[in-house]
Amino acid sequence: MESYLSKIKTLLDQIEITDNVSEYYQYGIGLKEVLHILETCKADRGCLYICGNGGSAGIAQHMTADFLKNAGIRTYNMYGQSTITCISNDLTYEYVFCKQLAMLAEQNDVLVAISSSGESENIVKAANEMKKAGGKIITFTAFQPENRIRGMGDWNIYVPISQYGMAESIHNLILQQIVDKIVEKDGIAMKI
Repeated sequence: MESYLSKIKTLLDQIEITDNVSEYYQYGIGLKEVLHILETCKADRGCLYICGNGGSAGIAQHMTADFLKNAGIRTYNMYGQSTITCISNDLTYEYVFCKQLAMLAEQNDVLVAISSSGESENIVKAANEMKKAGGKIITFTAFQPENRIRGMGDWNIYVPISQYGMAESIHNLILQQIVDKIVEKDGIAMKI
């Protein structure tokens, strides 16, 4: 158990954050830039879209709720069962996210694209669709450093490991950190 936690701690120190021209940033500086994109989205009443497959889909759904309820950013849930099954059946699963973005995304919007492998075709298509809309893209990847999705974002967060569990855990941790930073600054959006 301790070696697993030790590996996670080591990976946290090895996270790479790059901009859209692949320039590297120290974690704190890069995360401030990512945070700025999301704060701007919130201030401009843009919409946040988060997509991923498998475990990354679980992260996307969880973080959609947290960004909406806690951080107060307008979000759109890309995982409605009828929507996913309709698009997958009629067009194929490759189009499950980009078709939604083609109908909804605008230039003040942000896409958070999560793919441990960085090679998921439906995530590539989603990023391309957000580019067409003029919105911002933040990627979360792992596995190979030269994966396709890593270079598609305005900001790219890369975890240098080829294990889904650790990559997904760190992706989730960073997204939660971003929500918590917004809450620290603005307070919880939906109080009872």
